[in-house]
Amino acid sequence: MKTLLLNSDDVHENAAMEELVPAIEKAFAAYQRGDAQMPPKSYIDLPTYNGDFRSMPAYLDAGEWDAAGVKWVNVHTDNEEQYDLPTVMGTMIYSDPKNAFPLAILDGTELTMKRTGAAAAVATDHLAVADASSLGIVGAGAQSYTQLEAIAAVRDIEEVVISDLSEERVARFMDAFEDRFDVRAGSVEEAAACDVLSTVTPVEDPIVSREAVGDHTHINAMGADAEGKHELADEVLLDAKLVIDDYEQTTHSGEINVPYAAGVLGDDDIYGQIGEIVVGEKDGRTDADGITVFDSTGLAIQDVAAAHVVYEHANERDNGYAFDLLGLAE
Repeated sequence: MKTLLLNSDDVHENAAMEELVPAIEKAFAAYQRGDAQMPPKSYIDLPTYNGDFRSMPAYLDAGEWDAAGVKWVNVHTDNEEQYDLPTVMGTMIYSDPKNAFPLAILDGTELTMKRTGAAAAVATDHLAVADASSLGIVGAGAQSYTQLEAIAAVRDIEEVVISDLSEERVARFMDAFEDRFDVRAGSVEEAAACDVLSTVTPVEDPIVSREAVGDHTHINAMGADAEGKHELADEVLLDAKLVIDDYEQTTHSGEINVPYAAGVLGDDDIYGQIGEIVVGEKDGRTDADGITVFDSTGLAIQDVAAAHVVYEHANERDNGYAFDLLGLAE
């Protein structure tokens, strides 16, 4: 038995959103039912190198399949300038729960982008208006691409407004999608007026005002993944039906972390977790809802579910490089 080594191209080729989105939804459901184990994300701070490491282990039982793994991911803000490396890199180890055999080692960077987009799509499917056709994206970095790919899998997106401080990033994004969507550059305010808005920036001072957001806009707040990050004005969060992915993570490092720590926003302002909506314990969008917000910090169960999809297809298609990691082959 051999371990599959899957690079970013292998992950991309075997992570179709039509399959990834349902898998992530099943992960949220398993977590809500108590059929998952997900210890808190652990951090190793490296101030000498202006970076950190994060470990994210999880196991989940989705019913027809179960899966386990751990992602080792970093954030080194000087990487691009000093080493010509991405700021964020990740490695995923995907293991067989029944015997712990390491089935695959995957590029965790591509996996993270894919599963993050899929998580936004799950929330959009439950919280956006049914006839949503316009998508605004603030931040034209790597995450923006999978936001569009995933959300277009659950809504008939026609118009896309992309906003970023970098004209070069905006141009690359538009080039990538101009054949499939009516995509144009716009301001943050124009993006926020769309039926669905995804924010994927690292800012610490809110850039989306309450006045800019459409009356029935659904917002995927994806950028905040550390203390101090904050993309949406407090008034947006307070006026919205606010849905989170995990209480501990979002109050510590999600979009709500700043107003929560300041006492501006409290537990009573949180409608519930996405898993509660997925399993039917709470309603998704109703006719009475205006703005909805999904505060996503990214969960290890999402990585494991995504790795399951990628591994199964890569194994079927003989993708990747199979090697004898444990020295057990005869």
